[in-house]
Amino acid sequence: MRTLITLWAVVTFTFVVLRTSGDPVVALLSPDALPAEIEQFRQKWNLDRSLFEQYIAYMLNLLSGDFGHSYQDGRAVTAIIAERLPNTLQLGAVAYLWALAIGIPAGILAALKRDSLLDRGVMTFAVVGFALPNYFLGILMILFFSFHLRWLPSAGTGSALHLIMPGLTLGFYVAGTLARFTRSAMLEVLERPYMRTIQAKGTPFLYGVLRHALPNAAIPIVTILGLNLGALVGGTVVVEAVFGWPGIGRLLVQTVASRDLAVVQGLVLMMAAFMVLANLLADLTYSLIDPRIRVSK
Repeated sequence: MRTLITLWAVVTFTFVVLRTSGDPVVALLSPDALPAEIEQFRQKWNLDRSLFEQYIAYMLNLLSGDFGHSYQDGRAVTAIIAERLPNTLQLGAVAYLWALAIGIPAGILAALKRDSLLDRGVMTFAVVGFALPNYFLGILMILFFSFHLRWLPSAGTGSALHLIMPGLTLGFYVAGTLARFTRSAMLEVLERPYMRTIQAKGTPFLYGVLRHALPNAAIPIVTILGLNLGALVGGTVVVEAVFGWPGIGRLLVQTVASRDLAVVQGLVLMMAAFMVLANLLADLTYSLIDPRIRVSK
């Protein structure tokens, strides 16, 4: 129920803000358009109705699975999103793999080498990853790897090389956040009495860390993973614009600029649903990690 209420609130807020922030006719039609053409456009897309009537019509269509049609070319919103979604999913998967491969091992090493130079280096990386804007990091990477070293393409798609820089840029924030929370969770577990007992019994240190410490530190790590799945969706808006990646993030920027309201609404609803689903999956994962936790039906 809370999921449905959240999605309804997102749809309603987006609908009202988009229609009260400016007239889409101004952006979509030529300044030389005749009054008859403007009126015909308004009637075609029901923009001549009151805001309440437009909202009721939109919600009824949404409940029947109709997300509307683009004001620009008349194509179905679902078809337009379906064209771009695979590219964004591909980019998000690469970014998440980068984040997992860097963030969790870095956090574990920092916890095991507490107060060492390695620990301070990892925490510096975590702070930089958390604070550095995606667009700035992306521009730096383009300048260095594309224009200076000429190793990687600066924009577009076509090969695995095109994924490296946008994937790293998008995953950098998540990796820094993961490293910080993994370190904190591991430090808390390593100080518990049962870890000292495991060491006293002669259990190999690395085995004890991977078999006992890491699973017990997994709850906060999974929480951050779930929250950052949603953050990745939001981050694609900036990263795809910087690298010219043809995904839903770039599509959102383009449709907001052109005031294609139906496509914008569909994209926002999809992103909101993805964030809610990511948090739901994180909650369900808790019971798999720790049998003491049971998700209420």
